[in-house]
Amino acid sequence: MKLTPQQSLLQWYKKNGRHDLPWRRTDDPYPIYLSEIMLQQTQVKTVLERFYFPFLQKFPTLDDIARADVDDVLKMWEGLGYYTRARNLHAAARFCNGELPTTARELISLPGIGRSTAHAIAAFAYKEPLPIMDANVKRILHRYFALEAHDERKLWEYAYTLFDPSHPFEYNQAMMDVGSSVCLRKNPQCLLCPFEQSCQGKSTPLHYPTPKTKKTKPIRYRNIIVYQKEKHYALIQRQTRFLSGLWGFHESEKQPDFQIKSLGEITQSYSHFTLEAHVYLCEEDIEDEGVEWFNLEEIKTLSLSRADHKVIEKIVQDQKMSHH
Repeated sequence: MKLTPQQSLLQWYKKNGRHDLPWRRTDDPYPIYLSEIMLQQTQVKTVLERFYFPFLQKFPTLDDIARADVDDVLKMWEGLGYYTRARNLHAAARFCNGELPTTARELISLPGIGRSTAHAIAAFAYKEPLPIMDANVKRILHRYFALEAHDERKLWEYAYTLFDPSHPFEYNQAMMDVGSSVCLRKNPQCLLCPFEQSCQGKSTPLHYPTPKTKKTKPIRYRNIIVYQKEKHYALIQRQTRFLSGLWGFHESEKQPDFQIKSLGEITQSYSHFTLEAHVYLCEEDIEDEGVEWFNLEEIKTLSLSRADHKVIEKIVQDQKMSHH
């Protein structure tokens, strides 16, 4: 008897799935939701090894997040990047009073939860029969149905076509696993794939979807001025959408026009640009609203971007040099 594509997928998952991932061994919606948000822009390995467990230890329930200060949530998110996710998590926890709704339709109304994330939480925590669509699943659908064009609406239609509503949990987890270990972006392992029989794009998998032209990353040149007085440093809490809520040193596009000491250069790569900054130390006051002064010990308790952490390293190096 010939297996349907869905049966092949479930058989493959039984044998090859990542069954030991902690968020797959619970039906508590909160850790499932947390994993979905953390995994939006970050690899499983990074989330598992460094962020997931410490975060749950600090905030064991969604109610704990709702009651916490957003700065504490950001501090636990530090180093994971894309900080809007952490602010949305906090806003969502407060919005639903620490109690997640139980349907995808209601989940979508929470800050930071789009259609695929809502479907994932509903399918994994409540077994609601809905397909998901992360980057891995999109790639499988493009190849399986030999779709060249990037068209989100079309893809959702195809997602439902292939979906197995009687096994929403296993089907969606299996699709993510096939995407991350078999249907790879650069060298897909078509002979090992559960869809090997039925995939329409298997003879030329790299055609689907049409590769997007790679944009070169622009470089942003900045000057970072560290204002210091009596072993305290001036920091400001950022309000811009990028890195919003994190603390940072004074940044400027202009070079300082007064005599100050250079601490060297830092480089930090972000998803859309690379920051190259010259760091200066200035021993005087700064006239600016929203500036607060902290010593190095206090700075350790704040959430900073990776670039600002590199600035701290420069300050510490400089202090060591001055003492010698």
